[in-house]
Amino acid sequence: MNAVRFEGRDIISIRDFTRGELDYILNMASEMEEVAKRGSDMLRGRTLASLFFEPSTRTRLSFEVAMQKLGGTTIGFAEPDISSIKKGETLADTVRVVENYADVIVLRHPLEGAARFAAEYARVPVINAGSGAEEHPTQAMLDLYTILKEKGRIDGLDIALMGDLRYGRTVHSLAYALSLYDVRLYFISPSMLRMRREVLDDIKGRVDVVEEENVEDVIPKIDVLYVTRIQKERFPDLSDYEKVRGSYRIDLNLLKGAKDGLIILHPLPRVDEIAPEVDATPYAKYFKQVWNGVVVRMALLALVLGALE
Repeated sequence: MNAVRFEGRDIISIRDFTRGELDYILNMASEMEEVAKRGSDMLRGRTLASLFFEPSTRTRLSFEVAMQKLGGTTIGFAEPDISSIKKGETLADTVRVVENYADVIVLRHPLEGAARFAAEYARVPVINAGSGAEEHPTQAMLDLYTILKEKGRIDGLDIALMGDLRYGRTVHSLAYALSLYDVRLYFISPSMLRMRREVLDDIKGRVDVVEEENVEDVIPKIDVLYVTRIQKERFPDLSDYEKVRGSYRIDLNLLKGAKDGLIILHPLPRVDEIAPEVDATPYAKYFKQVWNGVVVRMALLALVLGALE
């Protein structure tokens, strides 16, 4: 593992990483817990550019906070209408301009493949902060870190991913990542939102997968429940969204049948799929995920910018 270099590396897909590399990133994130509290100058003089062509709260802010806690600075936009994109500038040209101002680019874009496309043009590392309904690799890394931190291990767990498995980029990346571990995966969704075939084909040879529609049948068996919202904005036909909206709701009544020690995760934002009453229970870990995103992204930035070996 020590022979692997992260410096200058793009972070586009979780499939580009081995289990050893992911474990190394998780270990570095753990070391960043104390660094985050006291601050550091390890990235002093370095600049992060956040180019967000889609709305974001947690991802954009956590990358910016991570950079600042390491002593760096941030530039960028969270609304493409205020950039030269509105004048017709291409993504390739935007990236080639911004790389003159920054040492690393964090990109969120509505089109699948946009991050990898940008990386082909950029001379600085590009980090995929979400590309359409495709992938969100750094979210998967912080999800892994949260599971490890809360359960003490990843191997040997029964983990359910529930909700919008067709359009949810977070569950695609997380499924790829978890397939590198010794786990059993349950995919819970309405039939029209089943996990993408290409994801299933990729992971089925490495990990046990059970597809279900009924969360009540699965809740007594699992150690981790990863909940996602039904993403209205991803549906080509809104009439299809209306058919599946509100398909699942995690509430106290459902959780009566849960295992001791179950943890509930959510990439957020949530709509109505987790009842607010669940927030006060020991099951709820989704707000802890927010902090975990900061330390994981601190580790990633320090690694790709060569401040950590």
